[in-house]
Amino acid sequence: MNGAWIDTHCHLDASEFDADRAAVRRRAREAGVGLLVLPTVCSGNLAAVQALAHAEGDAYALGLHPLYVGHEPPGALADLRRALQAAAADPRLVAVGEIGLDGFVPGLDWAVQTDYYSAQLRLAAEFDLPVIVHVRRSADALLQQLRRIRVRGGIAHAFNGSERQAMAFVELGFKLGFGGAMTFDRALQIRRLAATLPVQALVLETDAPDIPPHWLYRSAAERAAGARSRNEPAELPRIAAELAQLRGIGLDELARQTGANACAALPRLAGLLADGAVAADS
Repeated sequence: MNGAWIDTHCHLDASEFDADRAAVRRRAREAGVGLLVLPTVCSGNLAAVQALAHAEGDAYALGLHPLYVGHEPPGALADLRRALQAAAADPRLVAVGEIGLDGFVPGLDWAVQTDYYSAQLRLAAEFDLPVIVHVRRSADALLQQLRRIRVRGGIAHAFNGSERQAMAFVELGFKLGFGGAMTFDRALQIRRLAATLPVQALVLETDAPDIPPHWLYRSAAERAAGARSRNEPAELPRIAAELAQLRGIGLDELARQTGANACAALPRLAGLLADGAVAADS
């Protein structure tokens, strides 16, 4: 199964990987993770993520994350539009993302988040790109905007809503991202959805360095004492094994299906895989 897995959401540019980024990517390849999708989070890392995707033979998305839009400088959306326009013909640009709404973190300005989210949906429509959306206590509000501003589908990242919300995303052409949270026995709702939603609706992701699976989890006390809790894309096959067990299917079948799902959600991935373009650019 060498190169069989696609990690549809990984922040390889994060500072947590500064000391060993190349080794992290090498471990992922050795584990069978052939392709990563690297979303941006702010206007300050658009160019860095784009360059990293080319250097490592991966894909990327350009967008402004809801946790950071309140700190964006004036003109950030114009900068994003210019970056999308400049990269319009780049086969490694697969989506607008990570965008969305966050209703969990206190102190965020919902109106500002909504303005940035709707503006970025319009950019996705303009450039005919899917979107990668951040969903945290915000599914209904995200869906409301998606019904108003139609885009060509995408991925609902780290999905943790209801079955009704899940199927609403699917009806709008979205796949649902499942990762480390699914590995916790107490995550009953997420595990139930992972086991029972149509398999055609699921994609796999790590969100590395975040959302570590249960075998990497450290309590707050352990982290304060210096214990490490960094997630890596190399964990994806083991996360996939949890999903395969929940659904009672084989790993080869799951790799084929989730790979096809990822390509359906982000169509330019299929071109990268077909052209062998996952090799790093020279």
